[in-house]
Formats: sequence, C-alpha cells, structure tokens
Amino acid sequence: MIEGQSPFSAATDASALWSTCVDRLAQEIPEQQFNTWIRPLSATVAPDGSRVTVAVANRFKMDWIRAQYAARITVLLESIQGTPVVLELALAPREAPSRTIPSARTMQEQVLAELPDVAPAEPSAHNGPRNRLNPALTFATLVEGSANRMARAAAMHVAGSLGQLYNPLFIYGGVGLGKTHLVHAIGNQLLADKPQAKVLYIHAEQFVSDVVKSYQRKTFDEFKERYHSLDLLLIDDVQFFANKERTQEEFFNAFEALLARKSHIVLTSDTYPKGLTDIHERLVSRFDSGLTVAIEPPELEMRVAILINKAAAENAVMPEEVAFFVAKNVRSNVRELEGALRKILAYSRFNQREISIQLARDALKDLLSIQNRQISVENIQKTVADYYKIKVADMYSKKRPASIARPRQIAMFLAKELTQKSLPEIGELFGGRDHTTVLHAVRKIGAERQTNTELNQQLHVLEQTLKG
Repeated sequence: MIEGQSPFSAATDASALWSTCVDRLAQEIPEQQFNTWIRPLSATVAPDGSRVTVAVANRFKMDWIRAQYAARITVLLESIQGTPVVLELALAPREAPSRTIPSARTMQEQVLAELPDVAPAEPSAHNGPRNRLNPALTFATLVEGSANRMARAAAMHVAGSLGQLYNPLFIYGGVGLGKTHLVHAIGNQLLADKPQAKVLYIHAEQFVSDVVKSYQRKTFDEFKERYHSLDLLLIDDVQFFANKERTQEEFFNAFEALLARKSHIVLTSDTYPKGLTDIHERLVSRFDSGLTVAIEPPELEMRVAILINKAAAENAVMPEEVAFFVAKNVRSNVRELEGALRKILAYSRFNQREISIQLARDALKDLLSIQNRQISVENIQKTVADYYKIKVADMYSKKRPASIARPRQIAMFLAKELTQKSLPEIGELFGGRDHTTVLHAVRKIGAERQTNTELNQQLHVLEQTLKG
C-alpha cells in the first residue's frame, strides 16, 4: 500500500464509499426501515474519502437520521475507508419545476392515450359530497397497534398542524391494511377542528378521469380552481398514475400549487415512492420529499382488537376467545377480517344463536375448508424453500447452517399456524424431528414476528402465497 493512502482508496474509487456503506446498511436494517430512511439518501464524497456529505429531503428526516442512524453510518464509513471520516447531513436543494410546455398536439395525444383507462360511468368529482369523506372513518374508530402506530401518529400530526411538517405525507402498504381509513381520518379531524377548510378525498383513478374530462369539455380552468385551491388533498393509490403522462403533468402542477399556498397533501400507495414504476422521477422525488411511513399487516393482538371493536360498532358482543379463533385463521388484512365478521354476525342473527367458537366454525366453514384443503405441510415446505432459495430436501435434512435452519424453522411455524397437524406430526414430516424441536421453532419465530418488521413482512407474503 502507498504510504498515506487509505485501504479503501487503494482498492476502489472514493465515490464507491457511500454505495458500499449503503449496501452494508441494507443487510443490517429491516427492509421497510431501509426503504423509508436510507434508500432515498444521496451523498457527495470528498476525493480522499475524508468527508461524506449526505443530502436529506427535509429537516424532519435530517433530525431522525441524525438521531437514529448517523453514529452507525459513521462507524461503517470509517470501517470501509480505514481512516477517520467526517459525516455531514445537509438539506437537499429542491428541484426547480419544469418549464417545458408541451405542444397542443402532444397534450391532446397524451390525454387521448389516457382516456381508455377511465370508466365512463365513473362519477364526476363535482357530484356527491364536496369532500367525498366517509364520516365513519375517524381516528376514534381506528384500532392502533405496532403495525400502524407510526403512520397514525404522523396522520394525527398532519390533521392538527396543516401545512407544516410531513408535507407530503406518503403512506404505503398492502391491500386492506387501513391506508384509506387513515386518510379519511385526517380529513374528518381537520373538518371537526376547522369546518371551513377545503378538503377533498379522491382516488387516483378519479383524478385521471377529471383530467381527461377537463380537456374533453374545455373546462380546465374549473379543474385548476378545484384542485389548486384546496387546504388538504387526500389521494389514494397514486400507483394508478403509471404510464399516464398528461395526468402526471397535471398532478405535478397541482402538487406545486398546493405546496406554494402551504396546503397539505396526503398520498397512499401499495409501495414506497422509489418503488413506483412508470412514474416520472420528478414526481417521485416530490412524493419522497416529506415523510414516508409504512403500514404493516396487523399482528394477532391487533386483529383481535379490530374484531371486538367492529363487532361492538354493530351492537354485537364478540367473546375474546372467538376473536382469537377468527384472528388466527384470517390473518391477511383488515378487509378480510371485516368480511369474516359480517358472516359470523349474519349467521348468529339468522340462526338466533350466541356467538361462540363453534358458531364461528360453522359460519366460516367454507373459508376454513378451503384453507385446510389447499395448505399442506408439503406445500408449505415447497413454498418456503422456493422463497428462500434452498432445496426442498433441506427441510428434511440434518444440515444446520443458518441459511437452511432459519427457513426450516419458518416452515415449521407456518405448518403449526396454517394446518391442523400436531407437533409430533409436523416433526415427523420434517425428517423425523422431535416435537420439542418444532415447539422451539414455533415459539422462536412467533416471538420474533412481534418485533422484527422484516420477518413479519416475509411471513405475510408466505401466508398470502399459501392461501392463494
């Protein structure tokens, strides 16, 4: 090594120092935390690697990264570089809005290209209640748990201090996890506090429809007046903007106009901003410039609470043991829980029977029979093996490296959760293992699921896959 030259710079360019650090962080931090806080960052590295300046989208994220990750980032940078590294956090400059004006022909072609995607029967944004909010979806009716705690806290802050921090607020997660409930709750809370506020909840597909209609009817001034004068815009499923160039252009303009007048924007999606496909980078950067929070699949206790609360809202009493039985068998999302609850309540009223575990079994027999018929231990072993890229034979083998033992424990946990097999029966199907080995795996994975966000997400994906 040349005297005075760091080990890292001898091996590669200093410009790779940050990317190497990010790769290391990706291995240490749960995936959704990494996607929320680390992935959006960019950095400038001094030629000798002695100083790394990380650009952060806003002051809230800067304070959070400084408190939660800066120390670890510095340690990693110095470990990779081999010499002291000064870490600086700086606010990223805002991208200047594009001033390119499309030709009339281009605009018309873009609008016509988006027209087939719009259902002609979709109601206009001008029909029905002006704000389109569902008054039943409030913070009071939202069950809080570890799966949605951070998103709920951010949503409540937005409702109480419009146009300040967390603008835009970007909430992402799978289907039926409560994203729509949260955005309605924000709007309802704001109107309760400030009845004169201009609020609009809308699905992204309706925004597409409104853009198309405004060009067809030459009412674009009305469109701008409606969308650019709001105090709060709540828009669901922005992934539907994909491949709709003209819609993206108009939403970008509305976004900038609302920020300029210190209005607030809340967005939901099925993935984090950088994971959106076929959406213009400048729009993605706007989505990512505020606060991005995830909603996870609800844990068992949260599913139980949801069932009990929603039953109470229907003037019914659901015993806790029944709620646990249903929650253990319906685990994918809140929407499916609500569907199961409706079946149980209807079955109870129709047959004039009190709600019990047996009644729940009877009411949900089709659902339970489908699950029991489709999910076998062998199917679980194959699905888990494919997911973690190991051989199915490794499920029965005596091999013990972590890359095999961990998926095997996960498969045992799922076998206990999703089938009616006993612990000894499961052990026999995993190469003749003792039932205590299965019990250890079930308890270990079950406990970790409560605290490990990444593992919880992996289990959710596997459960969804197995249930078809």
